[in-house]
Amino acid sequence: MTGFVEHVTHRVPGQLDAPGPGRLPCLGEQSKRHHRASVPRGLSATSSEPGAGRGLNPGGDGSVGGMTNEGERTTLLLVRHGQSTWNSERRWQGQADPPLSEHGREQALIASRFLGNVDVIVSSPQIRALETAAIIGAQLGVGPVQVAEDLRERNAGEWSGLTTTEIEEQWPGWIDSDQRPDGWEYDEPLLARTLAAIEMIIAAWAGADLLLVSHGGLILALEQHLRVNDGRIPNLHGRLMHHVGGQLVAGDRLELIPPESSTGGTGGRV
Repeated sequence: MTGFVEHVTHRVPGQLDAPGPGRLPCLGEQSKRHHRASVPRGLSATSSEPGAGRGLNPGGDGSVGGMTNEGERTTLLLVRHGQSTWNSERRWQGQADPPLSEHGREQALIASRFLGNVDVIVSSPQIRALETAAIIGAQLGVGPVQVAEDLRERNAGEWSGLTTTEIEEQWPGWIDSDQRPDGWEYDEPLLARTLAAIEMIIAAWAGADLLLVSHGGLILALEQHLRVNDGRIPNLHGRLMHHVGGQLVAGDRLELIPPESSTGGTGGRV
């Protein structure tokens, strides 16, 4: 990945690399720079249509951190990384850093075939996300991959590296009762840094079509914040979002790989 990764904090707001030839699914109104396209064959979508008005911020007015890009529509597709070696062993990862499995690399290649217009790819700094982003970017000719530190996964605390069976043995009943161990990163601080990262990304690339490669726990927390919840998120599934009129609005849940390619993941566990 040498030469294909750049930290988003190094960018000047509004600066944008030349758009590559990739194509992000455009499910809503026509953007000012890309013609409208339907969901490509092989993708499925659930939840609401974009623009359904479900966007909220902590204050409840639908804005993201006071952003005022009122006249620009920015499209974000927030996607979970491919299968990691720990996903294949059904281990909770959190901020540990296992790489993609070979199956996860194959998933990333498959996903790249179903993407629409992509101007910029932004990734979590964790290797399973960076590898996914680099594979997709190389296939689409979009790069360098930008890195946003605060797109990293939720800290799983003492559960990092353990399987669900091991957690149940040591903390019986805790998962189902929503009890969490020491070191766990709860929703409030997770959302604070996630929304700050999205604000920074939108400020840098307002009006662009953005692919954000992140993690299941983070995406689920953001979905719940936006009052959408389609359950756990498998590898290389994602949530389409739009930022328009100062609001972040949840669109469809998308599958970037066919169901037969999704086996072996942990269904959105951190």
